[in-house]
Amino acid sequence: MPPSSDSTAEAAKPATTGGVQSLERAFDLLERMADAGGEVGLSELSGSSGLPLPTIHRLMRTLVACGYVRQQSNRRYALGPRLIRLGESASRLLGTWARPHLARLVEETGETANMALLDGDEVVYVAQVPSRHSMRMFTEVGRRVLPHSTGVGKALLADAPAGEVRALLARTGMPAATEKTITTPDAFLEALEQVRAAGYAVDDNEQEMGVRCLAVPVPDSPTAAAISVSGPSGRVTEAATEKIVPLLQEVAAELSAALASTGNGNGNGNGAGGSTL
Repeated sequence: MPPSSDSTAEAAKPATTGGVQSLERAFDLLERMADAGGEVGLSELSGSSGLPLPTIHRLMRTLVACGYVRQQSNRRYALGPRLIRLGESASRLLGTWARPHLARLVEETGETANMALLDGDEVVYVAQVPSRHSMRMFTEVGRRVLPHSTGVGKALLADAPAGEVRALLARTGMPAATEKTITTPDAFLEALEQVRAAGYAVDDNEQEMGVRCLAVPVPDSPTAAAISVSGPSGRVTEAATEKIVPLLQEVAAELSAALASTGNGNGNGNGAGGSTL
């Protein structure tokens, strides 16, 4: 006797559920690999995820076949090159979603607003809305800088463990962009303590003379992100800081909520340029 439609539907459910579960597990493994620095062994993944080795091995084989993971000569697994295109597209969209929020900052402060992410050991700017002033800060979207000399870099690293911060600084070095750039790990860690205490970061002529920047992290962002307001030191004064910082924190919270929702807003990407006043 052929199975009824009800029994056929019931038989299909485990396969559907299993497929969704496998997808969830695969993404979880990719995120665990990213958290581990991009390269892990199967036993490490099993220990952190709680999944049995045969399940992990099966999922990794699929990810390798699709190009999202590659197996190294040492038998460990690394994030694959096909993720690069996805990440670049997602970063561009993140900047697009941020633009309406940055526009509010520009409207209410009169200064240039930026959004930046931590990409490896570097800070990358993914969105900007420029000030309407003829003398203004302008940073090319896509520009990469070292975190030790920027407000957004301090905001992004404020909650990172001290050992990780020291390791990052050892890899990048701490070249002086100006005479006010912080150039020692101890001084930078002290600056991060001040960021945690104050709730915001400051770049006071440290990346470029004559430029002052205020930055805060975007809470609960899917990837480490920060927003900032920057402009000439003569306008972004201590008095202006008292007004700008609460607005930055409010906009960061709104942006966080927007990124967590299904309707992430819209806007236009930003184009090229240089870093000038």
